[in-house]
Amino acid sequence: MNDFLLFLPEFSFIIAALVFFVFSLKKTSAPALFHGWALTLAGIGLVVTVAASHQEGMLFFDCYRVDLFSQIFKILLALGTVWVVFSSNELKGIDPRQHAEFYFLVFVCTLAMMMLVSAVELLTIYVSIELSSYSLYLLVSMRRNADQYVETGIKYFMIGVTASALMVFGISLLFGVTHTTYMAKLSETLPNVIRQPAAVIGLLLTLSGFFFKLALFPFHIWAPDVYQGAANQVTAYIATASKMAAAAMIIRFTGLSSAASPDLVKLLIGLSILSMSFGNLVAIIQKDIKRLLAYSSIAHAGYILIGILSMTGRGYASAIYYATAYLIMNYACFMVIMKIAGDGHNLQIKELAGLHKRSPLLALTLMLGLFGLAGIPPTAGFTGKFLVFAAALEKGYLFLVIIGMINATISLYYYLVVIKAAYLLKPVREYAAVPVDTWTRYLSIALIVLMIYLGIFPDQFVSLTEAAARTLF
Repeated sequence: MNDFLLFLPEFSFIIAALVFFVFSLKKTSAPALFHGWALTLAGIGLVVTVAASHQEGMLFFDCYRVDLFSQIFKILLALGTVWVVFSSNELKGIDPRQHAEFYFLVFVCTLAMMMLVSAVELLTIYVSIELSSYSLYLLVSMRRNADQYVETGIKYFMIGVTASALMVFGISLLFGVTHTTYMAKLSETLPNVIRQPAAVIGLLLTLSGFFFKLALFPFHIWAPDVYQGAANQVTAYIATASKMAAAAMIIRFTGLSSAASPDLVKLLIGLSILSMSFGNLVAIIQKDIKRLLAYSSIAHAGYILIGILSMTGRGYASAIYYATAYLIMNYACFMVIMKIAGDGHNLQIKELAGLHKRSPLLALTLMLGLFGLAGIPPTAGFTGKFLVFAAALEKGYLFLVIIGMINATISLYYYLVVIKAAYLLKPVREYAAVPVDTWTRYLSIALIVLMIYLGIFPDQFVSLTEAAARTLF
C-alpha cells in the first residue's frame, strides 16, 4: 500500500491519459466537454501531487526515488499542466477533432516527466525522456494548417533523435567506466574516475539529452522554429512544464561528479556563457513574440546553468528557485499571448500596440512577467538571478557573474521593446478589445501576486529548495 501511495501522483495522470485515450477512440468533436474533463482531471492530479508531497521512498528495484527534490518538481509539472489546460478553452490552433488526442498527449507527457524527475537509473531515465519527447513531437505537429509548419515537426524530431542517440552513447560510456546504471552507485564511483576522458565524455553526452530539452546552446536549434510553428498552447507547455524536468535531471547528473573534474566545470561555464550571449543577442532582432521568447529561453538556460555548475547545495537550491520563477513568469507571458491571439495565430510584437487600453490587467501581467524575465526587482526573476549569481560568486566565478550581469542588461532592451508596444505604441489599425473572463482575471491576479511575493519574501521557498538540494548529496 505504501508503494502505491509513492506512485499516486503518476497514477492520477495515468488515469487522466486513459480517459482521453477512450475519448480519442470515439472520434467525436466536443471541445467544451473535453476541456471540462481535462481541467478537472488536471486539477485532481495537482491536488493529489500536493497531498503526496510528504512521501519518501524507493520503487521498482530502486530505479525510482521519491524524495523532496522530485516531489517539488512534480508539483511544478502538475501546476504547469493545470495552467496550460486552463488556457486551452479556446484551442483554435488545433482541429476540434484532435482535441482529445491533444489532452491525451499532454497528460502522457506530464506523466513521463514526473517519472523522469524520480528516475535514478540510467535506462529508466532514458525511457522516460523518450516518452516525453515523442509526445511533444506529436503535439508540435498537431497544429491546424500544419502544411505551413511541416518543417518544424521534422526538424524537432530529427534534432531530438540525434540528441537521444548521443545520450545513449553517453550512457554506454558511463556504464563501461563505472559498471553500473544506478545513480546511487554512480555517485560513489564517478568522482574517482571523473578525470578519465571516457567518464567526462560519457557524462557530457548523457547530459546532452537534457541540454536539448532545456534548449541550451548548442542544442537550441529547434527552439525558435518549434515555438513559432507549434500551436500557442503547445508552445506554452514546452516553454514551461518541459523545462522543469530538464532542469531537474541536469541538477541530478552534475551532482554525480562532485566538482571533481575542472574540465567538466570549464565546459559547463563555456556553455552557460554561449547560451546567455547567443540567446540575448539574437532575441533583439525578433518581431514574432514567440520567437523572441524562444531565444529568451536559450538565454535563461544559461542562467540556470550558472547555479547548477556551482555544484554546491546553495547552487542547486538557487537553480531550483530560478526554474520555479521562470515557470511562473514565462506562463504569465504565454497566457497573455494566448488570450490576445484567441484564433491561434502567431502574435507579432506590433499587435500588442494599445494593449493597456484593450485589457489593462493583461498588459500589467505581461509587463510584470517580462520584468521578471529581465531580472528587475521586486519580481521573483530578480531574486532568482541574485541567488544564482551569489552561488557562483561563492565558488569564485566572478568573471561568469559579470558576463551574466551584462547579458541581463542586454535582455532588458528587447523586453522593454515588448512593454513599449503594449503601453506606448499607437496601433496602426483598430484592434478589438481582448475579452477576459472571470477565471482568467483571477489567474492573472494570482500570477501577479506570486511573482511579486516570491521576489520580496523568498525565504520560505528558498529554505524548501535548500532542503530539496540536500537530498541530492
